[in-house]
Amino acid sequence: MGQNKKFIKKVYLTASGGPFFRVPLSELSGKSLAEALKHPRWKMGRKVTIDSATLMNKGLELIEARWLFNLQPHQLGVLIHPQSIVHALVEFQDGSVLAQLSQTDMRIPIQYALSYPERWATLLPALNLTEIRDLEFYPVEEQRYPLFGLAIKALEAGLSFPVVLNAANEVAVQAFLEERISFGEIFGVVNYCVGRHRPRALRSLEEILLVDSDSREQAKNYLRSKGNVI
Repeated sequence: MGQNKKFIKKVYLTASGGPFFRVPLSELSGKSLAEALKHPRWKMGRKVTIDSATLMNKGLELIEARWLFNLQPHQLGVLIHPQSIVHALVEFQDGSVLAQLSQTDMRIPIQYALSYPERWATLLPALNLTEIRDLEFYPVEEQRYPLFGLAIKALEAGLSFPVVLNAANEVAVQAFLEERISFGEIFGVVNYCVGRHRPRALRSLEEILLVDSDSREQAKNYLRSKGNVI
């Protein structure tokens, strides 16, 4: 805030790691819907909660940040931060880092989105720094979050890849929410669609919607080929 963007080296978004951050990798694919919906920090809708478990939510947020702030992919990153107190960090060329901290409550960013550029008073308690004992940060383990790896590839490739990524993920997550596929199979659906996509530049909303529609149908066809009734 109030900084010259040309001095920014990297912007980091933070992720709690979801409910499976410390679960052994060998147990991940078989995790149940009920387990995936038990988020350790945030109260969100069912779809976003599953995206948090796969870390797809942060992949999509990086793609958003790429265009919202006109940054290059190499200037964007994600750190696992289980405490969910630091919500974003900006690293500058001189090595200094500015961090945004607040209570773990979605009402704060929602209110700021409504009040921007002003900051309205809130009834939520202020963050008490003397009560914070640990602020942990970890790199993203892509073996644990393979969908995040796909999102990074879509971010770097650009063109129509992000549309395919999002559309296929929505179909796959819905299938998991309906308990028609396992947690581990979400990646297979999205990977299938992204891997077979022929990227192209998108010049209109109509073209975006067409790619979105085609990708959803491709994801559904993939599920049908695996014996899932849509």
